[in-house]
Amino acid sequence: MFRLEVRTSTPTWFNLALPLVAIAATLVLCSGLIALAGAGVLESYGVMFTASLGDSYAITETLVRAAPMIFTGLAVAVAFRAKFWNIGAEGQLLAGAVASCFVGAIPMPGPLAMLLMAIAGAAAGAVVALVPATLRVKFKVDDVVSSLLLNSVIYYALMALIEGPWKDSFSGYPISPPIEDSANFPVLIEGTRLHLGVIVALIAAPLIWFLIARTTLGFRIRVTGENPEAARYGGIHVERVLLSTALMSGALAGLAGVGEVGGVHFQVMSDISPGYGYSGIVVAMLARLNPLGVVPAAIFLAAVMTGAEAMSRATGVPAFLSDVIQGTALLAMLVALLFTAYRIRRVGAAS
Repeated sequence: MFRLEVRTSTPTWFNLALPLVAIAATLVLCSGLIALAGAGVLESYGVMFTASLGDSYAITETLVRAAPMIFTGLAVAVAFRAKFWNIGAEGQLLAGAVASCFVGAIPMPGPLAMLLMAIAGAAAGAVVALVPATLRVKFKVDDVVSSLLLNSVIYYALMALIEGPWKDSFSGYPISPPIEDSANFPVLIEGTRLHLGVIVALIAAPLIWFLIARTTLGFRIRVTGENPEAARYGGIHVERVLLSTALMSGALAGLAGVGEVGGVHFQVMSDISPGYGYSGIVVAMLARLNPLGVVPAAIFLAAVMTGAEAMSRATGVPAFLSDVIQGTALLAMLVALLFTAYRIRRVGAAS
């Protein structure tokens, strides 16, 4: 028979291998669904990853889709480090998109417009994240529930805007007015959609890693997450750290919305985010809350999302498989994390 035994230590190589094992397990588990759809497993995965990583254009499209998930993954990773359970990155992204669209519609020089859009979007996301953090600190309200429910509040507020004051009076479509051309993010490679926001997202990951790993605030965040009572005993104001973490997390998620407005859609519509905020949770868990690991995790999920439609057209497998892969990846990683604290030990049968 077997039993779980607490580990005294976890090898470094084991920690590094866990995300790869989780991804491999996810692909194996989801291959059964591909087979049930009557398609070849290797052929379907081949089409998926060729369509998302097979040439320079496909790679740029994958990076464009990865950028908002890098921001939301960083937002979740920062929050979870402090044990602030921010499930509201989706709403914070939408708030950032709306705020940046308001600013971007004002005529002004391009560099100033982009800077103010980023500030407005980050501030809007931070304010939204501050709500569940304040409810937790002041009234002990569960931050999982409050941050999750706030997503719906923000979404329907957005819908009220685009169905009301922002609605296009000529076409009748529920979309906002476009931002000024000067506020559009520069395209980095002609003929692609690779925009400035992608580079900002890639730069943000090492900056957040440095903040968490090498600064006093990062130390306070980590200690608060590991043991809040010990943090208080050491003189750390835990409630203040939680509020600061919420502001930082919300600002990062808000920047994801800024990138979608300034670099991809140039206006706000109801489907501006296909769930990037929720995908950020999967990204952060695959990265084991390491900001540097957020980038490859986001690129993997972006490749799955980008290639899903091509796979569907070529093999007949439903494109919704990408959503199944995301959910399975999260579950696989949670199971894998169990083995960082425990190992399976074989014990002799009872006499």
